[in-house]
Amino acid sequence: MVVKGKKSKNPPIMSHEFVIQNHADIVAVIAMIFMLGLMVESLHPLASSFIAMSHNMTYPDLGLNGNDLVLFRPGPKDMLAVFFYSLIMVLAHAVIQEFLLDKVNKKLHLSKVKFAKFNESGQLLSFYVFSVTYAANLLWESFNMEGGYLKFLAALWTGYPEQHSIMPWGLKLFYILQIAYWVHVFPELYFTKVKKEDMSAKIQPAVMYLVCIVAGYVMHYQRIMLILLSLHYLVEAVFHLARIMYFLEKNQIAQGGFKLWNILFMLARIVSVVLSVLTFWFGMGRVEAENPDGGSSVVTRAGALSAVCLLQAWMSWNFMTFHMRRSKDAAPEVKEQKKSTKATNGTSKKKQ
Repeated sequence: MVVKGKKSKNPPIMSHEFVIQNHADIVAVIAMIFMLGLMVESLHPLASSFIAMSHNMTYPDLGLNGNDLVLFRPGPKDMLAVFFYSLIMVLAHAVIQEFLLDKVNKKLHLSKVKFAKFNESGQLLSFYVFSVTYAANLLWESFNMEGGYLKFLAALWTGYPEQHSIMPWGLKLFYILQIAYWVHVFPELYFTKVKKEDMSAKIQPAVMYLVCIVAGYVMHYQRIMLILLSLHYLVEAVFHLARIMYFLEKNQIAQGGFKLWNILFMLARIVSVVLSVLTFWFGMGRVEAENPDGGSSVVTRAGALSAVCLLQAWMSWNFMTFHMRRSKDAAPEVKEQKKSTKATNGTSKKKQ
């Protein structure tokens, strides 16, 4: 029986509150259904389409030690994999929130605004560190193995698009996880009860990431995009780490992190533009001159280059306006501090 005047702690089944409170368990059950499908022979092909990487091509005797070499292409079945791994991202989000961020938040006693920013930085820092580590491992393996797809800088454009349309298993999984993460942002708006006025700040970057990553993945720009994403994620990881240190009241580390972020941000923008110009305009331009029917047209190259440059310019503009706004907000505080110091100096002189 429910006592009058008190609300039941357990919301009705399949209500909005029930789904929000138990969304991690619901998603885990759905993911387990796909995993169990691998054990049933009749359901194995369907389940593997969601879990395994599809559109593979086997090259006999071209792998290490004379084994078969398996490479992958982008294809429509990748949408099934994105759906499954977006469920995994929702689970990872819930685990990080419950077992890490919530425990730290209980000790900090932050306000609602700082609480939301701390959670956002904690989630993004986890993803950025994972992505940079994964990308660095891919670059290291490619650099050290024979015939690596990024052994030399010229590999960013040599053999485009035939050699760039196929990729190793690890590289394809990297992009599937990237797309799945930014797709999972949209259901998280519902699960975390984000207010309408705060939705645009979360939807806008997610849409931009999705458009850029999917376009580069489909147009076979995976190699240059791997480096550009690594640079950008590394800078963003420094920023969110510094912001977390600020919330933890470790001001010296936070100030040093923000200064490092200011330097790395502009360096990353410059390096991204230089690499894009070198790859899309000069490198692939030479490929097009040698093979006019190869698919590396001026229109696609110019479109990709202009998109990268405009994106870097937009981020630089936001960076400058952010610092200008901060300097304007800090100006009244500086004036008040000067007035207070003058007043205290005047009173001390009078006493003397």
